[in-house]
Amino acid sequence: MTDSPDAEAETPPPRPSPRLITRRRILDLAWPIVLANSAVPLLGLVDTAVIGNTGTVAELGAVGLGALIFSFVFWGFGFLRMGTTGFTAQAAGRGDSAEVRATFGRALLLALGLGATLLLLQLPIRWTSMQILGATADVEDLTRAYFDIRIWAAPASLGVFVVLGVLIGLGRTRTVLVTQLWMNGLNIVLDIVFAGVLGWGVEGIALGTAIAEWSTFALGSWLLVRVLREERADDEPWWPRDRILDPVAARATLGANADIMIRTLFLLLGMGWFTNQGAIFGDRILAANHVLMQLISLSAYLLDGYAHATEILVGRAVGARDRDRFDRAVRLSTQMAGVSALALAVVVLTAGPSVIRLLTDLEPVRETSSAFLPFTALYIGLSFAAFQLDGIFIGATETGAMRNASVVSCLAFIGTSLLLIPSLANLGLWIAFVLFVVYRAFALGVAYPKVQDMA
Repeated sequence: MTDSPDAEAETPPPRPSPRLITRRRILDLAWPIVLANSAVPLLGLVDTAVIGNTGTVAELGAVGLGALIFSFVFWGFGFLRMGTTGFTAQAAGRGDSAEVRATFGRALLLALGLGATLLLLQLPIRWTSMQILGATADVEDLTRAYFDIRIWAAPASLGVFVVLGVLIGLGRTRTVLVTQLWMNGLNIVLDIVFAGVLGWGVEGIALGTAIAEWSTFALGSWLLVRVLREERADDEPWWPRDRILDPVAARATLGANADIMIRTLFLLLGMGWFTNQGAIFGDRILAANHVLMQLISLSAYLLDGYAHATEILVGRAVGARDRDRFDRAVRLSTQMAGVSALALAVVVLTAGPSVIRLLTDLEPVRETSSAFLPFTALYIGLSFAAFQLDGIFIGATETGAMRNASVVSCLAFIGTSLLLIPSLANLGLWIAFVLFVVYRAFALGVAYPKVQDMA
């Protein structure tokens, strides 16, 4: 009977209208992420300024090397954020609040397990890092001191990835902003107090960062639990253990995270290849390419806001199996990202020479950077397509295609650069680098119809 309780329970909830996805909604999701991302380079600048004005050259170098080690290690575990976002958004789109909590539980167990593994392997990680990077004896000693303190925040750092992944998946980007501002703001204050006022130098910078990461994990977890209570719409246990430990869901989580990790490693390989090939042409080219990469990195932070909004909206549309919402989310967010990327490219092209003068006072580096500035602007103008497609595939948790696209585009970039560099030198390297982001977009675009059919 249609009026029976069972039949009533099986009736799916009404779907929100695709018209609820508007440009304003996308901006509401994107701008907190943009502000949160903007705090990351600010923290690096403050660390540099504090130790640069109170410490020695060796201490400044040690902070730079130490931060590089942890950036590399933690970036490799970025799948904890991206994979969690996709699974969370899909569960929210289905209205399955218990699965949202289960997704959090599975990802958190994985993050804490990996964090504990990093603690157990800290000595070989530190030794390997020192062998790869290489530095003077004084810098190496100080870098070890930095590493030995900050490594104890590894579980918290990975846990923060998970917390942010769930919050983003639920569309709570303003809570993400609060969490990120707390972490970076507290870190800045502690750096100034520990290194600047108390004179603890490198150890003070590392301790300030470790305390900030643990406190952020605690704050973020508390805020997330409050959000999960608000979102709860089921009678299952608060921690649905059977779901968290479900072998099928666990395999899906591990598989998606492995795909994203491979994808990230090949992107790192591409970036490393660009830097290494630039170094072959001498210090002037290496320095100029580094300056221009700062402009590309800043633009990526800004455009990432649209990609994050796309992850949320696409994930929910896939979870709800709503093709109209999927198509509208992709169309509007991509239009906005494209316009923003074009505007950023124009700003870089016109204001770039002034920014270069602020970043370096070395005239040969300024001249070389300005000569290759148009390629920087071209890269930024084209990059939005790859970023948006990343957001779409993360939201749909179609991670295998992301992995394959990263591998293919990286190998194509290396092959193109090997063809062009012998005759065009750094110009050939930049042409290949611009094509790198085009290759990524093309490889993902080929797989896009499959993702579209998931909604």
